[in-house]
Amino acid sequence: MDDRAQIEHAEGRLRASMLASDVATLDALLSPDLIFTNQVGVRLDKGDDLGAHQSGLLRIEQLDPIEPPLIRLLGDSAVVCVTVQLSGSYDAQPFSGTFAYTRCWHRLPGDQWRIEAAHCSPVVRP
Repeated sequence: MDDRAQIEHAEGRLRASMLASDVATLDALLSPDLIFTNQVGVRLDKGDDLGAHQSGLLRIEQLDPIEPPLIRLLGDSAVVCVTVQLSGSYDAQPFSGTFAYTRCWHRLPGDQWRIEAAHCSPVVRP
């Protein structure tokens, strides 16, 4: 599988694991040193992200890309930008909207890709 196909596959695994709150798969896809800036500007680490899924605090019901992701390959790294329609609940409070994600993936030996940094922003349409 070429690099682009590996990233597309990893993105698919990420989407499926977020929808299922599959903490084991998320654990494999997220770097131990993950930096995630959420839609309100709060920086979270891997433990925060996994904990929200594991506890049931975060439940994602819909995570549908609006358009194909933009993928930029940079040697052993890749940047992915994707806009999604997202809905679910956080602390039993429903949410939904359109969000833009940027993820920085890094390849480890053995062609294992992990997310090192990610950012989420709401998409506001005029």
